[in-house]
Amino acid sequence: MGATMRVLMMIAMAASLVSVSYAATGTATFYTPPYVPSSCYGFQNNGVMIAAASDAIWGNRAACGRNYRVTCTGRTNLGVLQPCRGSVVVKIVDYCPPGCRGTIDLSQEAFAIIADPNAGKVNIEYHQV
Repeated sequence: MGATMRVLMMIAMAASLVSVSYAATGTATFYTPPYVPSSCYGFQNNGVMIAAASDAIWGNRAACGRNYRVTCTGRTNLGVLQPCRGSVVVKIVDYCPPGCRGTIDLSQEAFAIIADPNAGKVNIEYHQV
């Protein structure tokens, strides 16, 4: 294999490592309507694919408007043995104050996409998109 080909392969491998995204872990809970007013947008309606951020990601309102992909990874209790259904992208529109039970408090509709609502709280991976 020529030197040029080896260099090109090394560059391709390095580029693929850079594109790997990092997912944080935490928990998700849900809240129910009404979803307005919200800490970020007041009485502006942002639909139902929304969430409230805990102190872990709030950043003194820096999280407002960010989109996160949230994926259920497993149960947090013995109530529902296999709660996970998938993932969802949500927009941060609100703040979940200290004492918040989850890293991300999803709208009821968003939670139902990733997990069985009867679970109430699930383990998740999440990253900004």
